[in-house]
Amino acid sequence: QLSINAFDYNCHVDLIKLLRQEGELGRLRRARQKMSELFPLTEEIWLDWLKDEIRMAEEECARERTYELFEKAVKDYICPEIWLEYAQYSIGGIGTQGGIDKVREIFERALTAVGLHMTKGAAVWEAYREFENAILGTIQPAPGTVPTPEQQELLNTQLERIHTLFRRQLAIPLLEMEATYAEYEEWSDKGIASTVSQLYKKALQQMEKSKPYEEALLVAEPPKLAEYQAYIDYELKAGDPARIQIIFERTLAENCLVPDMWAKYTKYLDRQLKMKELVLSSHERAVRNCPWTVGLWKSYLLALERHGAEHQTVSEIFEKALNAGFIQATDYVDIWQAYLDYLRRRVDFSKESSRELEELRTTFTRALDYMKQDVEERFSESGDPSCTIMQNWARIEALHCKNMQKARELWDSIMTKGNAKYANMWLEYYNLERSYGDHLHCRKALHRAVQCTSDYPEHVCEVLLAFERVEGTLEDWDTAVQKTETKLNRVNEQRAKVAEKEALLAKQEEEKAEQRRKSKAEKKSQKKTQKSGRTGEKRKAEEEEEDEDEWGEESEQPMKKHKGDAGEEAMETEPGVFGRKAPFTKTAELPAARKARLAAAAAKQAQQASQDKRNNNLSVFVSNLVFSMEDPEKKLKDFFQSCGTIEEVRPIYNTRGIFRGYCYVQFEDQKSVAEALKLDRQEMDGRPMFVSPCVDKTKNPDFKVFKYSTSLEKHKIFISGLPFSCTKEQLQELCKDHGSIKDIRLVTNRSGKPKGLAYVEYENEGQASDAVLKMDGIVFEDQTLKVAISNPPRRNVTDKPEYSRSLGSMMPRQLYGARGKGRTQLSLLPRALHRQPASDVKAENGTLRDQPGAPVPEQPAASGAPPKSLSNADFARLLMKK
Repeated sequence: QLSINAFDYNCHVDLIKLLRQEGELGRLRRARQKMSELFPLTEEIWLDWLKDEIRMAEEECARERTYELFEKAVKDYICPEIWLEYAQYSIGGIGTQGGIDKVREIFERALTAVGLHMTKGAAVWEAYREFENAILGTIQPAPGTVPTPEQQELLNTQLERIHTLFRRQLAIPLLEMEATYAEYEEWSDKGIASTVSQLYKKALQQMEKSKPYEEALLVAEPPKLAEYQAYIDYELKAGDPARIQIIFERTLAENCLVPDMWAKYTKYLDRQLKMKELVLSSHERAVRNCPWTVGLWKSYLLALERHGAEHQTVSEIFEKALNAGFIQATDYVDIWQAYLDYLRRRVDFSKESSRELEELRTTFTRALDYMKQDVEERFSESGDPSCTIMQNWARIEALHCKNMQKARELWDSIMTKGNAKYANMWLEYYNLERSYGDHLHCRKALHRAVQCTSDYPEHVCEVLLAFERVEGTLEDWDTAVQKTETKLNRVNEQRAKVAEKEALLAKQEEEKAEQRRKSKAEKKSQKKTQKSGRTGEKRKAEEEEEDEDEWGEESEQPMKKHKGDAGEEAMETEPGVFGRKAPFTKTAELPAARKARLAAAAAKQAQQASQDKRNNNLSVFVSNLVFSMEDPEKKLKDFFQSCGTIEEVRPIYNTRGIFRGYCYVQFEDQKSVAEALKLDRQEMDGRPMFVSPCVDKTKNPDFKVFKYSTSLEKHKIFISGLPFSCTKEQLQELCKDHGSIKDIRLVTNRSGKPKGLAYVEYENEGQASDAVLKMDGIVFEDQTLKVAISNPPRRNVTDKPEYSRSLGSMMPRQLYGARGKGRTQLSLLPRALHRQPASDVKAENGTLRDQPGAPVPEQPAASGAPPKSLSNADFARLLMKK
């Protein structure tokens, strides 16, 4: 797998674990070295590696290799444990020449790096003191002997070292520093000086101010980014550079894949500390942790230039940036521009030609080729549609090199890349000619601009006339006026045609809407005519069903009539109002008309009483329920009981008393509604239950609830190709190594069955980008996963095509007909009448629209002429065609 994708972080970790278990030390060392070249290693990986090397290091040369390994380890992250391990290991070489001085040097470096760590720094100070106390024990004179002057001087020097360590530690705010102060009191024979006590009290006060932030970190869940951010803001206000540096380092140790944090840290170092070694090492660590962030690479190049790095070094870093794998085409424009700016600053333009100038021109050419070939091939776009790189090159040639011929060639190339229709591009060229060219080329550029511009032609015409008013002759003025008038007349004619076309389309839309309204009215009148011939009780029941939807619920598909139901007549009832009724049947006791009147009166009275209590603001709409649910009122009341006090549960039934799969739940207060909406998509009887706000659609016809985003979400990834058996827990285990997961959503259909798709939301976009880089193309349960940044499909609401009952057209007006998806999917349309639409494939997360062979709704005819009806003979001829 590593031979296919060398940047698979998890694969490197798994290989190292396997080789460590097998005990293959040679291959294990090579695997660790390879991984350390590509990624910064975590504290655990470094400690395991160092301990293995320490066990194998017996000879002096091996000890030197271990020292080199420790030096690499302390550069990745500021880690107190690694520094302690480094110091302890160095003590083992105390017997060699200069061994004690080397140990002291390492301890001093450790104190500089992590001595200010409020929770773990004290361990380094104590280890240092223990070492010096051990040295003190070796030079103490034997009991009963008088030390020589040399011995006494050596003894006093060592005691002073320990005093100094105590004083230095007590001046730093660290947790449990009271115990250190008590230990110093007990150890010191002379007592504690007043100056030391004052510094200790000052540090203690500072520690008390920082303690709330440390306690917040102790109780917070990783990665603790918000808590660290608050701590950083506090230290920035305090203004101690050393403390600001240590809190940044602590933050990055736990949030190493957050580009914004690295950018903030390196910006602080660039502007405040300005220490070359510290600044450049921090920039290097930043791009190793977040190589996909172009801003960090740009800052790194600037820092290298700022601190006088060699040209070879800057060029090598730029080449690494090109291979970092940016996620946007525009990122490559930015990194090329940053490098070109650096090369431009190296050129001495007072010389007519130089090696630096030739390198700059060569690099401009290489940048254009790279954008055209590599970037366009990868992203299907150039990333630089306005040709900013070429514009900068033209300005440099005109301003610094006085080479207007080359600048004009570059601008000609810019205009041939689709920019000739934009006024601002022509005006940029005109300003260039105005500043560094001549009047002849200025006039030529403006004439071409008037001819080609399509977005703001009036503005270009005004500039041409203003130019000729100052610079031109009468003949030039007349030519300019004639040309601008011709252009503007042509533009006005085109705009008038467009406006006329838009007005015609609007009129056609209005006519279609009017036709739909008339068709709906005709259908309603036909339905009423059909109802007039029915019995009284049947008519009353259907009228009540039409008036049922007073809470704005969506209309349902009409229920199919089953055999054996012909003799059953029933009216729709609402259990939340007066209980569910059994199907109402004719009897011989009362006349049918009288019974219908009584039932209608009772239903109207109960419905009126229920309407008086209804409040949409205190209600939710529950849908996608199982039609066969028994006693839905009781079941839903029990389900929503935890949200608050329920005033009413109103299931909806059809005329035969069958539950229609949706209902309304009304609460006592608004807070309960908010709690109920949180239960959206909860499973009930094996189906996801949809809970949405209750809105009267007669007043808000365009209201639509969709709880998920339909725009680009850089902090969220989209995974396709998942096995249908995949659970949230399995997906959590698969994705957790790439960052802190906030939410996981498995996409299901209306019946709750998985579709093999999922959205995983991370803490920030850096973690999401890392997950895409490392998870795309991996195999999970014999399925190859595709992973990308979340970009859900837009939920476009289009007008439904008008439904026509005319059989003459014989073309489907919607995908499955007016009654929805029928039992058979056989097409009753002759093949010769099928229209093959032009394929227009557009892929988005989870969708692929307009695929070849997929059914496509018929487009409205361009002309208003009615379709010609076909005779039986016409059909026969069509069916006989091959």
